[in-house]
Amino acid sequence: MTHAKKRPIKVVQYGGGNFLRAFVDYFFDLANEKGLFDGSIAIVESLPNSNVDRFKHQDCQYTLQLRGNINGEKYVETRVITSVAKALTVHYEQEEYFALAHEEQLRFFVSNTTEAGIVFNAEDKFEEKLHVTYPAKLTQFLYERYQAFNGDRSKGLIMLPVELIDDNGIVLCKYVHDYINLWNLPEDFRNWVDEACVFTSTLVDRIVPGYPRDEKDEICAQLGYNDDLLDTAEPFALWVIESPVDISKELPLDKALEGKEKMDIIFTDNQKPYKQRKVRILNGAHTSFVLASYLIGHDYVKESMDDKLVRDFMNKTIQEEIIPTLTLPKDELKAFADAVVDRFNNPFIKHALLSISLNSVSKWRARCMPSLLGYVEKNHELPKNLSFSIAALLAFYNGTEIRDGALIGHRNGEEYKIMDDPDVLEFFRDNSQLPAKELVTKYLSNVKFHGQDLTEVEGLVDEVTRGLENIRNYGAEKAMEMI
Repeated sequence: MTHAKKRPIKVVQYGGGNFLRAFVDYFFDLANEKGLFDGSIAIVESLPNSNVDRFKHQDCQYTLQLRGNINGEKYVETRVITSVAKALTVHYEQEEYFALAHEEQLRFFVSNTTEAGIVFNAEDKFEEKLHVTYPAKLTQFLYERYQAFNGDRSKGLIMLPVELIDDNGIVLCKYVHDYINLWNLPEDFRNWVDEACVFTSTLVDRIVPGYPRDEKDEICAQLGYNDDLLDTAEPFALWVIESPVDISKELPLDKALEGKEKMDIIFTDNQKPYKQRKVRILNGAHTSFVLASYLIGHDYVKESMDDKLVRDFMNKTIQEEIIPTLTLPKDELKAFADAVVDRFNNPFIKHALLSISLNSVSKWRARCMPSLLGYVEKNHELPKNLSFSIAALLAFYNGTEIRDGALIGHRNGEEYKIMDDPDVLEFFRDNSQLPAKELVTKYLSNVKFHGQDLTEVEGLVDEVTRGLENIRNYGAEKAMEMI
């Protein structure tokens, strides 16, 4: 590997998992290479069984491979990431963790502690430096920095949480204030947090398969060296950063991506349209076709895209039923949709349909229902494909036995597991064998599932019933052809 240039630590990164290394660390590495940032990252791990020892053994360097399709063409990029300068574990190196708060040029604090990480626990104690939640550790860290620089307003930090919760920065900021109250920390510290620090809310998007266990030896042989931190990801990437103040000049990562197709970093004061675009197009497309595709006989997304019938169904759903309901400029939506098709066609990623099927009832409500209702409101008619996706869901959730927390379905004589909340599984266990119209009516009228009574949408019961009867009588493939 290359010899990394020594740079001042400007970023503390709470978490050193595959995603952050293939996403955040990659962007900072590009910015350093182009002379736009000139800073390094200190990775902080909370768990003892982390990658810290591997980082230290490899001088905090590792190889990232981006693999996939761009504009229908195979794309592979191999890069040695040198943006990380230090890695430590809070449990074993507590003093080093708090010493980072004294770094003169430190400016950014990135985190990915999973959705369960941003929480408040009233039992957390200030004097406990290890066994507290992440927001509590962050509050302790910020207080350490406040004291180290005597409340200097120029030494505040910019928080960049990437946890997959709505308004992640707003929630994190609230919990920091809750800990300030809980621990009776000085009022001037609260003012320093408010005036000197910035809590951004972010939206991130990149598929990161991570460590290529089955291909590791082959890839390392091609590289000519061993890498125990080898990471893989798709070439597509999106990072939307919502901030109350403009931080783009301090964080010129968007400029580092110039010339990189299908990668984008967007600074905005409102991330919601971009989240809506991702949820409706990317996630909505997934949810609209995967269950029907599985019933047809496919197991993976790539197999589905190789089937012209399923691919055309997906494209029509996106272009004719989803995009017209969105508010962003049409050229932006089309470009994003084109990238989605490339991503679904990625030959390097085996994305199992059964994995995507997890919790499909709540997923359909969040991802597909707004597009269906928006289409009806705009066109005064039903979207055929999104209506069919409900029929496919009802056909997929077909079983009479719950075993080990899963409803047991059958495809071509073989069992498959349907995973969802217990009340959803019990509903289908008790009702999935009903005549089509009765099942459709019971399902669509279930306000707990949808937040409203969907039988009130004119014609929807009959349209979904028709689709379900066709699947039951002729099979999913023929039923998809018929619409």
